[in-house]
Amino acid sequence: MGQPISDQGRITKALLTRCYPDAGAEPPLGAHLVTPRHGYSHHGIYVGDGKVVHYAGLAGSLHRGPVEEVSITRFAAGYEVLIEPSADPVYVRHEAVRRARSRLGENRYRLLTNNCEHFCAWCLYGESRSEQVLACFIDPRAALRTALCLFTAFLAAACPARRTVACAS
Repeated sequence: MGQPISDQGRITKALLTRCYPDAGAEPPLGAHLVTPRHGYSHHGIYVGDGKVVHYAGLAGSLHRGPVEEVSITRFAAGYEVLIEPSADPVYVRHEAVRRARSRLGENRYRLLTNNCEHFCAWCLYGESRSEQVLACFIDPRAALRTALCLFTAFLAAACPARRTVACAS
């Protein structure tokens, strides 16, 4: 607390160390899962039996997608899956899962106001927020890097045969 958002982002990234699968262990029920991508991180809530509820948003294509329940493999999309430590969540385990599933099918994704990170914060804390979005508003260079990486990722998705330069996270 009391640290600039950009410092909190670096600290949070350093804490994202528990990988799934971790020696065959299943993530805790209601865990906030993160997959670091090129220029951003994708977020979801673990609901058990190898399933994750997430806001599909722009994660899988150029078209926004609804809140959906998918396998952890599909959620990961080839990236590592980390567990984000949640400081004193209001809703835990079964209640976090219930909240996540209560929004299945919702299709109101908005990159800046209702994305996958906003969704996870709402499931765990009852309030919609995104540290990634806040960091972009505070540091215009971060916003520019993120926009460039997202644009590059969208081009790669639209033209898979075309080679693009990957962005460093």
